[in-house]
Amino acid sequence: MKIIDRYIIVKYLSTFLVMLIMFIPIGIMVDMAEKIDKFKENEVPISAIVDYYYDFTWYFANLLFPIFLFLAVIWFTSKLANNTEVIALLSSGISFNRFIRPFMISASIVAIFAFFAGMHIVPKSNQRFNEFRFKYIDKKSQRQTRNLFKQINSKEFIFVSSYDPIRKSANNFTLEHFEDNILKYKINANSIRWIKKDSIFRMANYVKRVINGDDEIILKNNRKDTIFDFKIDDLAPVSYKAETLTYGPLNRFIDKEKEGGSILINSHLLIRHKRWSLPISSFVLTLIAVSVSSFKRRGGMGLNLAFGITLGFIFIFFDKIFSVMVNKSNFSPLLGAWLPIVLFGILAFFMLRKATR
Repeated sequence: MKIIDRYIIVKYLSTFLVMLIMFIPIGIMVDMAEKIDKFKENEVPISAIVDYYYDFTWYFANLLFPIFLFLAVIWFTSKLANNTEVIALLSSGISFNRFIRPFMISASIVAIFAFFAGMHIVPKSNQRFNEFRFKYIDKKSQRQTRNLFKQINSKEFIFVSSYDPIRKSANNFTLEHFEDNILKYKINANSIRWIKKDSIFRMANYVKRVINGDDEIILKNNRKDTIFDFKIDDLAPVSYKAETLTYGPLNRFIDKEKEGGSILINSHLLIRHKRWSLPISSFVLTLIAVSVSSFKRRGGMGLNLAFGITLGFIFIFFDKIFSVMVNKSNFSPLLGAWLPIVLFGILAFFMLRKATR
């Protein structure tokens, strides 16, 4: 590897690291300013707050690392251009494609680390981060009230009108058992609750209708304790569950949610696709940044940064818009994760051709 390659790689990685060191404390301070009243109100221990902000660092860095990377490349490449270092390199006979090679090597290093972190480190931090948030900050948002219909195995379907994850209870519970597509029995209860110490479900105003051809048997009880082929949390899995799983458990979780007809399946699939698409964005944004900032402009470095910040926020905007479309409609999770990358990849191709000329 030539001296210039090592020089650019060191500049790339060090500037990116500086961007993270600069912006993460700002994110922590803004978040702390918003939540300081909740910390006091709920008497959150100092050790829990420290752990929370450790996990917040990973969450924040993973969320915004593409824009930090983009700004870092524009910043140090603009400095190279303003110092006429780029012109000197290209005048020495190095082609523009050869010039961007160390940038791609650096992007590969960042992408590999982002991929590893996204698969193994960030999910665990997300779990602790969300558990803290729902325990101390957003207690009310845990209460999920909605109609839920779900298949729990090949023969049984359940329905509840509302579910309270704090009390581990649900209202208007129905279970239907089919054999060869024929309804064999149906269970109704005004409420169902998980009794942890006994590991049983307790139903109030229990009614069971057993159907045998034209005959029907009705069994009633004010209270019924029993067991079922599902867990109480299956009635309404928390929306952030997929974010907290490493890749293998995530695949198994998604397969289970597909079988059960989960209404959150698109959100889970989007998270899995983003585990792959986010590292790839390193290459696309690096190409755009180098194309934008590798030549002197009359406006200087400020113009490059302004243009870079605008493009960076447009990328984040598209990414968020497509994510909302996936979560709120039937928009494909595959397209939601990869379409921003494809669109900016096309932009990178044309900008690179223009820079080469």
